[in-house]
Amino acid sequence: MGLSVNRIAAGFVAVMLMTQFASAAEIKVFSTIGVKAALGELIPKFESASGHKLTVTWSTGSLLAKRMQNGELADVLIAAPAEVAGLVASGKIAEGSPATLSRVMFAVGIKRGTPMPDISTVDAFKQALLAAKAITYTNPAAGGQSGVYFAKQLDRMGIAEQIKDKTKFPPAGGFAGALLISGEADLAIQSKPELLAVNGVEVVGPLPGDMAFTSTHTTALGTAANDPAAAKTFIDFLRTPDAQAVFRARGYDPV
Repeated sequence: MGLSVNRIAAGFVAVMLMTQFASAAEIKVFSTIGVKAALGELIPKFESASGHKLTVTWSTGSLLAKRMQNGELADVLIAAPAEVAGLVASGKIAEGSPATLSRVMFAVGIKRGTPMPDISTVDAFKQALLAAKAITYTNPAAGGQSGVYFAKQLDRMGIAEQIKDKTKFPPAGGFAGALLISGEADLAIQSKPELLAVNGVEVVGPLPGDMAFTSTHTTALGTAANDPAAAKTFIDFLRTPDAQAVFRARGYDPV
């Protein structure tokens, strides 16, 4: 009797698994590297709980939005609000689907154990940049928010030309903090979670004074999503309290 029950239970589990995988979808995600620190932890949890498979393309939100404007398809996009809004206007993103995912502040990082620079004021930060052997931040040509914003701040401080020759850009989709660890740069400017994503990097603090800036990440559904219901499940998952707790732990300000 017990064996028979066990066989029935085993058969039931097998049927449930077959049903799960029969309905499992492959969800194509275009995501800014700005949320990689949190999604690296959340993606396996979502796949395990849902049975769906995520295929993620990481880059700057600007480049990913451009790819979608040029005809590439993605089920879910995670980018800046303005980039998402442009795709809603062109019919690439479903109207009404964009939702705020997280917020981050742009910050300054150093290799842990090295002297802490003074960035308490804009002028002190300017002197720290000029004194550095090399600095690193996202290449503004790639369209990343932090890179575009910080390049404008260098112009504003009047030191863009002085800093140009000692600027090291991380590879596309890479973290500026990695260049601190390799010794290629002394100061890194990127979002706080991106800096904390590299082991051995210490965040000095946010950009000083009126240079301080907070960026927003928005997630949205592609109008040509292969399985809109599955894609929406992923978007909803990212906004659950448990997922938002992961964002918080990784240095983001959750929604």
